[in-house]
Order: sequence, then C-alpha cells, then structure tokens
Amino acid sequence: MSDAFLGSRLIYARAGLDESMLLESPFDMLRKWLDDATDESVKEPTAMVISTATKEGKPSARVVLMRGLDERGLTFYTNYESRKGQELVENPWASATFWWALLERQIRIEGPVERVSKEESDAYFATRRPDSQHASAASPQSQVVASREALVALTQAVADQYPDAMPRPEHWGGYRLIPTGFEFWQGRPARLHDRLIYEKTEDGWKTSRLAS
Repeated sequence: MSDAFLGSRLIYARAGLDESMLLESPFDMLRKWLDDATDESVKEPTAMVISTATKEGKPSARVVLMRGLDERGLTFYTNYESRKGQELVENPWASATFWWALLERQIRIEGPVERVSKEESDAYFATRRPDSQHASAASPQSQVVASREALVALTQAVADQYPDAMPRPEHWGGYRLIPTGFEFWQGRPARLHDRLIYEKTEDGWKTSRLAS
C-alpha cells in the first residue's frame, strides 16, 4: 500500500446533522434515511453489516440485507447453521451498520437478537425466487465444500426435487435485532462529524451527541 494512498481521504461536506433534525422515534429516523438513500439511487440501500461474536468475544462481520423493519426491530434471514447463526446461539447480541458513501452517512444499531416466528420465516421464504429457495436449502453455509461445482450440484439436486417453489427448510429462517441503541452519523469536514444517538430507557428514547 503506497504512502499516497494512506494519506488520502475525502472531505465530507454534503450536509450536517443537528438535534432539531431528529425525529421522536429512531425507527422513523432510520426509515427517513433509508428513504433518502433510495431517493438518491444508492445501490442496495438496505445492505447492512451484521457483527456477531462468540461467547469468548471473538467477532465476525458480514453484509446482509435487511428484509423487515417495524417497531420490534430489524429482520434479516440466513442459515441457522451458518457461522453467524452459531455465534448468535452462543451470544445472542449483535450490531448492524449501514454505510451510504454517497450520502456520507452511517447508522449503527445494537441490541439482542431473537429468531422470528416460523410463520414469519415461512411467509418470507415463499416470496423468494425458486432458484434462491433452492440455494438456501442446499448450501451448507459457512462449511468447507470441495468446489463450486460441488455446491452447484447440491443446489441442482434440490431443484430437481422441487422444480418450482418449495417449503422452507428448518435450518433457514429469520432473526430480529431488537435495538437498545442507535447512532446516526453524518460526515463533516475536518473529522468533526455529527454523531447523534438514541438510547433505550424505561421512559422511551433518550438522545445525546457524541464527540467525533
């Protein structure tokens, strides 16, 4: 990596974020920023980094798509036997991070995670394309496979058994991150970024500003 690359950085000056802009509900604030990202044609605006950890605290992270948002929390779907699924069994807490470079914005959300109901998972699985259903059912996610061809063959075997739609496999379904805190970050010049947080309390949501 060159010294020039190490020294380069963008100057964030698109917008600011002050307390008067915060909505009463952090969920509404998240929806507003998601709408802004969509309006600006950000690719995959619902893409978020889900970070989990083992019971010893060893972290891992990956990008997934948020597939549901309501006052209960943020929903995503995966293989329960994947690395993140196993870590959530050991340590059922996670964080989600949205990053939209075009808007110079980031959102961090933290809280416990629980599985959604079977009915919710069934309903979402039914909306997926058959080829996505087949891949979800066949892939031993996060496990070593001999080759791509072997993975394709596993998927084809499921597709041969279910040419069209198929029932949701038991090892695949949804999780809901139940927020206890949100941080809304807006990039500003000279690293004096705006960082406004919501913290869950017995009386609702408390807002504060963090130093950048």
